[in-house]
Amino acid sequence: MNLLVFLGSVRDSTPPRPARLGERVARACRGLLAAEGHEVGLVDPLDFDLGGAFKPHFAHAQGKAPAALEDLARRIEAADGFVMVSPEYNHSMSPALAHLLNHFGSSLYAYKPSAIATYSAGQWGGARAAVNMRTFLSELGCLPVSAMIHVPKAQEVFTEDGGYAPGVDGERWDGYIGRTLAQLIWWAEAARRQRAEGAADRPAAFTRDPSQRNAP
Repeated sequence: MNLLVFLGSVRDSTPPRPARLGERVARACRGLLAAEGHEVGLVDPLDFDLGGAFKPHFAHAQGKAPAALEDLARRIEAADGFVMVSPEYNHSMSPALAHLLNHFGSSLYAYKPSAIATYSAGQWGGARAAVNMRTFLSELGCLPVSAMIHVPKAQEVFTEDGGYAPGVDGERWDGYIGRTLAQLIWWAEAARRQRAEGAADRPAAFTRDPSQRNAP
């Protein structure tokens, strides 16, 4: 499968300590998927200049969007599924992740599954943000699988490169995270077959204008 892991944070300051705990979670998910032979890209919001007035990819004339947005649009369209990694802000998903995802029409995400992975420096692991993310991702058309990943005290679980910290039961965590990722792959394989076989039967999608938003 061709998958994208979205890192949902632009923070590069403390707290939490250390900064950007999401990088550790994203790298861990990416590593587990890559170990199974999947092609996995990492999308970091810090790699995109989204400042100024909001102008999504689809609002630009065809082929005239900033190169970084054009490239990411192609990557989203080519992907078979997504892992969305987010901290929790006021019981909701990361504003940085929502802002980045909102730059692209739902037709690029549609008919593909997603997996939700949340984390925190404290005890809850971002679980309340995941509830909000289910609705958001469903509206994009990349429905989340039922299993989710929540990582409390992520700084004690993962090292900077996404490996397990000393003393952590890596086998237990592999099983926990792997359950969600296995569901993602199952649905991604099924959805890819159906997209190929039933492409002509898909309803019209949101491609250029929000008035088309009656179907993913």
